[in-house]
Amino acid sequence: MTIRVLLADDQALLRGTFRMLFEAAEDMEAVGEAANGREAVELARARRPDVVLMDIRMPELDGLAATRLIGGAEELAAVKVLILTTFEDDEYVAEALRAGASGFLGKGARPEELLEAVRTVAAGEALLSPAATRGLIRRFLAQPEPCAAAVHERLECLTRRERDVVGLVALGLSNEEIAGRLFVSPLTAKTHVNRAMTKLAARDRAQLVVIAYQCGLVGPAAGPSGAG
Repeated sequence: MTIRVLLADDQALLRGTFRMLFEAAEDMEAVGEAANGREAVELARARRPDVVLMDIRMPELDGLAATRLIGGAEELAAVKVLILTTFEDDEYVAEALRAGASGFLGKGARPEELLEAVRTVAAGEALLSPAATRGLIRRFLAQPEPCAAAVHERLECLTRRERDVVGLVALGLSNEEIAGRLFVSPLTAKTHVNRAMTKLAARDRAQLVVIAYQCGLVGPAAGPSGAG
């Protein structure tokens, strides 16, 4: 399948560079360019890309606000947002994840890293595996605003094993790593992850991470509560 990418950046030169990069990849195509967040939301509705490559600082509507609008639109549930920015600030990372982004990458990334990041996000995975990013998630999502009662009620529908799996996802573990930790097959681990996503109405693994930290399923210093 060809991954359809929407480019959202206020710098035309960067958009052109990214377009050439994606068009050169056999499994990707650029389906539109947006110079601000408002255009990004409009084009996301019109083109229905698989991934929006979203800058944070843009005129009219910034990337975080645009990400919230895309993430909150039911008809755009299949659209993933990958934040790409020069501002690799802790607060930006945390806010991007809360806004519904599936990944966060600095503009200093190599071209091959960017392509792999797009593939990762398009596949429904969260770009959360680096240790530094896990640290940011612990720091900023461990003590967010109080979790809504409705989310706590949804957590009650998870089995103990599903809670364990969600906790491990929140630590940045892949399906293979989760399988090794719980002594199950990678397919079984993936099944548990998918069931938890369905029960919690999570768009992707990144939202599972947010829910896990907001609701205290995982703490900032400890592993998954109840795991073991």
